[in-house]
Amino acid sequence: MNCREIGDSGAVLCFRDALFQGLGPTGDLLLPSPWPQLSTEALDAILSLPSQERLHRLTCLIFEDEFGTQATGGIARDAFNFPLPVVQIEEGVFVLELFHGPTLAFKDMGARFLARSMEVARGQGFCGEKVTILTATSGDTGAAVANAFHGVAGMNVVVLFPEGRISRRQELQLTTLAGNVTACSVRGTFDDCQNLVREAFSDLDLRRKVGLTTANSMNLGRLLPQSLYYFEGVAGLLSAGEDLDSLNAVICVPSGNFGNLTSGLLAHRMGLPVNRFVAATNVNDTVPRYLLNGKYDPRPTIATHSNAMDVSAPNNWTRVESLFDGNREKIREIVSGASVTDEEVLATIRDVFDRLGYILDPHTAVGYAALKRTQRSGEVGLVLATAHPGKFPEAMKRALGEEPPVPPQLARLEGLPEHRVSLSSSLDALRELLLS
Repeated sequence: MNCREIGDSGAVLCFRDALFQGLGPTGDLLLPSPWPQLSTEALDAILSLPSQERLHRLTCLIFEDEFGTQATGGIARDAFNFPLPVVQIEEGVFVLELFHGPTLAFKDMGARFLARSMEVARGQGFCGEKVTILTATSGDTGAAVANAFHGVAGMNVVVLFPEGRISRRQELQLTTLAGNVTACSVRGTFDDCQNLVREAFSDLDLRRKVGLTTANSMNLGRLLPQSLYYFEGVAGLLSAGEDLDSLNAVICVPSGNFGNLTSGLLAHRMGLPVNRFVAATNVNDTVPRYLLNGKYDPRPTIATHSNAMDVSAPNNWTRVESLFDGNREKIREIVSGASVTDEEVLATIRDVFDRLGYILDPHTAVGYAALKRTQRSGEVGLVLATAHPGKFPEAMKRALGEEPPVPPQLARLEGLPEHRVSLSSSLDALRELLLS
């Protein structure tokens, strides 16, 4: 599979180069070119398979030419070894639970695929000796990446997170690992962390010296496998009694850096049978405003209860635009936007629990509220549940009056030794850390 740089260069890389370089030669994002498309017969066959077989089949369809059949199957088996259930919570509304992986967030799927595929590529002699994975996180990415790569020989991981802007439990998932993982609290916002990553990648000498790559959704190795769980969502709707031939589905995607929506749009191009998507944001609503009025106007980032979505200048929006040749009206034919306030988030969590007995985390609550506001008559709605509510005790206590039970994966982190580096939001400080 080839990967083409979005910018003016139009440079083409093979997928394994894209894994280890992260970005294109001039620092722009990459998209797969070409991308596989399923025939009606192939789609029917894949949707009828058991979950693990479906994930294996799709992984081989996309990546087999890169790694070989046996190795690709091994990657799928190791990376996608947790359930992805679809739960109906009320008439016409389903939830795809993506939080059953080791760090209780949807990003486990992409991060584990990235780690395993890098291991395989290195084992096949594809990469040099040094690999440094630099990633910025607004909450869940860092934990998923750190967990996936922890203890992997020959790979160092540096995670940048905005100081005081992720939940305490998300922080513990980063700071209690140590070993080949360095957690850096950056004095600034997630956008500052993200800008540091981009600046580091612009320094070609630094990239060469430390073997720099990234595990953010900027890296296609993190982004592309997320397309697979959209097929799990549709298969779940069919198992619940929906009919494929008359399926009128809308998928609501809680959106921060917009990698998740990009993955969904790629799944749609592959043949995913859904009519449209809703990009649900919190009050950091650059994209919903753009879709409404045509003005792309990022504002200062505001901290919210749905902190993993506190992004004002989403990197992946350029990918979305590229998929539609920069035509806003074409985007609007399949993507609508909606923003949800913190007050609405808390009210939604409380309302859904009281009426339906289902507990939404703050990010999924953004998605549910946005879906209910935009769902059309006759549509079946699927909300991506992106994180476990136990990761956000403060917000959940505000909404419900008490914290949900603490999952064992999080409870065991309490009291463990922590290791972190405090970093200013300057490239010089980051460069010194990476070179050391």
